Amino acid sequence: AQSNKLTVLHPLCNKYPPSVKYRRLFLAELIKKHEMTRTEPLDDLYDALGEVLRSEELEMCHKNYFLLSGENIRLGENVAIISEGTTGLVTWEAALFFAEWAMENSEVFNCRSILELGSGTGLAGIIICKTCAPKQYIFSDCHPSVLQQLRKNILNNDLQLNSDTWNLKDRETELKNKNLSEEIQRPKITVVGLEWSEVTQEQVAELQSDIIIATDVIYDPEVVLCLVSVLEKFLISNEKKERCSVVYLASTIRNPETYHRFKMELDGVGIGHQVITGPTSKVFPYNGSTKIELLKIYHET
Repeated sequence: AQSNKLTVLHPLCNKYPPSVKYRRLFLAELIKKHEMTRTEPLDDLYDALGEVLRSEELEMCHKNYFLLSGENIRLGENVAIISEGTTGLVTWEAALFFAEWAMENSEVFNCRSILELGSGTGLAGIIICKTCAPKQYIFSDCHPSVLQQLRKNILNNDLQLNSDTWNLKDRETELKNKNLSEEIQRPKITVVGLEWSEVTQEQVAELQSDIIIATDVIYDPEVVLCLVSVLEKFLISNEKKERCSVVYLASTIRNPETYHRFKMELDGVGIGHQVITGPTSKVFPYNGSTKIELLKIYHET
């Protein structure tokens, strides 16, 4: 009974249930380990497994990601890797990798404005907002269902959302007229729709930030040119500012040819890049043998 209350019947699990498949596999393994102890069978475990076996798999499930502080990040995700024509409804490995790096390097994001491209479920951004004290954070994606779930995930993690209309000049005026002690600790968070192939100079000016981040966005050769074009617009338009934008991009290298092409396209438009060291400690469960690379990208002058 105690095992159940600490796992599948834990209040957190009841409120934000994992997928039926995950609960079934977990309970089967828990029962197997309990039977190996040669102690009395636990009816509660078999009852719980029976209930899960009778349950239908829902389209959406919840995943909880625990920080070293003990705080958990709650995300609604799709049980399928690809759904509704997008891969943005699940959390990918490079987002977990980048979140670990961000927590180890929180000073990079402290009091900065950040734009994330292809936010997906929002894991990296939510963790940065909770642990790195940025000034502003703009989540962006292009798929309506992803944007809808992204907003839910942000709110489910006790973060406040501002309107989708975000303007840097308005923000600066607002900051001058307010006592900022609370505002600095609580970033201004916005979710915007951003289609890379249709980004305008007006959008670039409105969304311009100190730092741009992206994780696991290089998965399709057709996306590469659009991504490089977007980065070029943001990096070069910010050239006249005292502090230019810098991009941090984490990629799971599934197709070396596509990844190499991305780097070559960056070189072709005069955008510099260097590989930087990833996180030193592993916090989240993902395949450690998978090659994930972190790039720092900047406009070469």
